[in-house]
Amino acid sequence: MIRVIAIDDEPLALQQIVSYIKKVPFLELAAQCQSAVEARNILNAEPVDAIFCDINMPDLNGMDFVKSLQVPPLIVFTTAYSEYAVEGFRVDAVDYLLKPFGLQDFLRAANRLRERLKTEVPQPEPEQTLFVKTDYRVVKVAIDDIRYIEGMSEYLKLHLDSQPKPIVTLLAMKALEERLPSNFMRIHRSYIVNLDKIQEVNKNRVILDAETFLPIGDSYKEQFNRYIETRFLGK
Repeated sequence: MIRVIAIDDEPLALQQIVSYIKKVPFLELAAQCQSAVEARNILNAEPVDAIFCDINMPDLNGMDFVKSLQVPPLIVFTTAYSEYAVEGFRVDAVDYLLKPFGLQDFLRAANRLRERLKTEVPQPEPEQTLFVKTDYRVVKVAIDDIRYIEGMSEYLKLHLDSQPKPIVTLLAMKALEERLPSNFMRIHRSYIVNLDKIQEVNKNRVILDAETFLPIGDSYKEQFNRYIETRFLGK
């Protein structure tokens, strides 16, 4: 997750940025501030990866605020004034959003943040396989082969593309969830789905094929809907 701060002295503009941040699964809102001074206090107290910062603000404008930071996080400027664009990129801003901007413009900036962080921080190699114990054996499972995971009390069923019968193992859902890459999502108390295997979303369920329908639990709808919205084409 990329921890971000939203900074804007206009309440409506600030709420719009906050709403966009909440729609992006890989962004985490660390704080929302109506002044650069307030944001500076937060940066001094906790780690933050990036800030979405308005430029025209009273007391301390966003450009001077960023220049004053000894070790600034990644910066996306948001402003209604295009004349600041050149100066913004001189301070190595990742992006420059000209108000009014929509969700697609915001997603472009968010993706640029993610790409910049990937180049600045060495990323561990994602796990390609897991070993699980089943029927007194330890078997290797390719992560990409997993279609979905079904929880049954203390046991899990790993449903795979490569074989008709699931692998049953004694394991907590949370323990496996923490080992899975980002293309897996918990959509129900009893189900984790490989998002790449979804063929259709119909009301409160995902469809993997003509015979496999998984429910979306109420507690997981918001997160799943945010994922869909970031990939949705059309109105």
